[in-house]
Amino acid sequence: MATSASIPETQITIEPPQFNRPEVEIRASSRRKKTGNAHWSGSRIVVQIPARIRGRERRVFVDELVERLLTQRPQSSAGDAALEERAKVLAELYNDSVMPASVRWVSNQQARWASCSPASREIRVSSRLRQCPEWLIDAVLVHELAHLQEADHSARFYEIAHRHPRQDDSALFLDGYALGLGLRIEAGDVDQSLNESG
Repeated sequence: MATSASIPETQITIEPPQFNRPEVEIRASSRRKKTGNAHWSGSRIVVQIPARIRGRERRVFVDELVERLLTQRPQSSAGDAALEERAKVLAELYNDSVMPASVRWVSNQQARWASCSPASREIRVSSRLRQCPEWLIDAVLVHELAHLQEADHSARFYEIAHRHPRQDDSALFLDGYALGLGLRIEAGDVDQSLNESG
């Protein structure tokens, strides 16, 4: 016979990242009776729900909490300093510690998602991406950081850029995001031209 001490109060489930959302940690607690909440923990979303919710009801409950948090986009309020700091962390992880001179959000980036000037080592990221998931912004930054080592889109460039595990996901996301914004992509690359369609 199981005692109450052997029954876990909280069950944790990890959902891997998907195309349109980051990794989600679901904490189902027997102490929680009705309400749920979601918050960011690094690049992961942590969702707390009552353990009694199961099946389709659980899926809908979790999805609504995740969607609500994603629409708030706490990272969208991050300024240039936070973006530059993130780029430096990513440079250490993926770009052989080759650092940019500056990284900032810009609102005049109408023709592309981001750009890098290898000579000045400046990276500019379109403010349109402020509302995107953190993993996507990271992938875009890694793409631009790779230009600090390889100016053109050479095989060596792609070897560096694809050290970030979600580069392919980011290309798909940006294709769909551009479609949603009414932009027509001429080439499927982060820093290739975009034209407004209308």
